[in-house]
Amino acid sequence: MSKQEAGYDYHRYRKLLAEAVDDSKRLELIDLLIQEKARDRLEAQRTSDRVAMTTITVAKILGPSGRRDNFKLG
Repeated sequence: MSKQEAGYDYHRYRKLLAEAVDDSKRLELIDLLIQEKARDRLEAQRTSDRVAMTTITVAKILGPSGRRDNFKLG
């Protein structure tokens, strides 16, 4: 289960959803999503993506030198 622990597995869940053609299969999928805490993993992945995007944006704004010389503590 280490692969599932790494994050939200869109492709796997999408495949399982496509295969859930009756109520029993849908309930199995719901149980699996609950057991694997899929919602929590999705939220954690989204948060991580937002942090990464913010970091990239800040790095682009500051440029290669970091412009740290403009922020002197005095």
